[in-house]
Amino acid sequence: MNIIKKLASLALVLVSSLSWAENGVTDKEIVIGQFAAISGPAAQLGLRMQLGMQTYFNAVNAQGGVHGRTIKLLTRDDGYEPEKAAAAVRALIREDKVFALAGSVGTPTGLAALPILTEEQVPLVGMFTGAQALREPFNRQVFHVRASYFDETERIVQHLTTLGVKKIAVFYQNDAYGKAGLEGVVRALAKRQLKPVATATVERNSVDVAKSLEAILKSEPEAVVQIGAYTSCAAFIKQARGKGYGGQFFNVSFVGSKALADELGDVGQGIVISQVVPFPYAPNSAIVREYQQRMVDAGQKDFDFSSLEGYLTARVLVEGLRRAGRNLSREALISGLESMRDVNLGGFTINYSSKDHLGSSYTDLTIIGRNGKFMH
Repeated sequence: MNIIKKLASLALVLVSSLSWAENGVTDKEIVIGQFAAISGPAAQLGLRMQLGMQTYFNAVNAQGGVHGRTIKLLTRDDGYEPEKAAAAVRALIREDKVFALAGSVGTPTGLAALPILTEEQVPLVGMFTGAQALREPFNRQVFHVRASYFDETERIVQHLTTLGVKKIAVFYQNDAYGKAGLEGVVRALAKRQLKPVATATVERNSVDVAKSLEAILKSEPEAVVQIGAYTSCAAFIKQARGKGYGGQFFNVSFVGSKALADELGDVGQGIVISQVVPFPYAPNSAIVREYQQRMVDAGQKDFDFSSLEGYLTARVLVEGLRRAGRNLSREALISGLESMRDVNLGGFTINYSSKDHLGSSYTDLTIIGRNGKFMH
């Protein structure tokens, strides 16, 4: 009889533990998945996001993890191509059995992944994209950490028109990302009874910009707003400068600020980039001081906007995991994240609710100075 009672109580313990068990969660570990460009022309975006996230996860793990569980990050390379992104997400969820996703990179890749993570009911924290199509309609599985492209392009157009610049052209990537940025610029200009003087495109993962450059220069713009990745934007700027164009260039944050500065070299001076995270090079806020120290501790001395965004993404995810409690489930993580109302991470505020997962509207403008150094 005692044996039967013991077996029954053991069965109850097993059932109670299994009742909250999820893929990617054990007593000692939480597995987080990332799909991003690790190879190809946009590789620096994925690599730096990955570095920032891993830096924070390593620091958390060194202190015992979250409720006794360490965090393991698994990254699959999508090359910044939608088909590969969809395959990567399926593999992360169905083969790697990850608990949640974080730090994806790109609009077209994000759009390809969205139906899969929605069907599988897997939360995703921190998409390196500001596209409205990933924000509207509301998706309960997706938690944004950065401001939108509408926020960024409004900031850019406001700055230009305040300076009296009205002849503005748009060079954009011919996909969902580029069109999202173009829409933002058009909306911001329309608020001021203006229109772009010219628009021209480049294909994703291409640097074939000659025809677009010719079309834009014909309109004699005072400024060109670029919505692309760093390789194509750098090619456009270099060729424009080579033809004697002396107008201003503005980019949104997705371009990859440091990668763009590195690609441009001496030609980069004066290029303006909107940002959605604090300035990573000056320890003027608690979150930047923390990020810099953790990067140095990890042997990384090259600070940049993309790795800081990765760090912030990991910071938000871990806060959600802490709030979810010991009995970790995807539902508990969603509830934990949704409880983050006006949470100040040290100079960067996150605000979620059960009806709003936008997270932040923080924007800033930076400029590439001499020797590729960034300034406010």
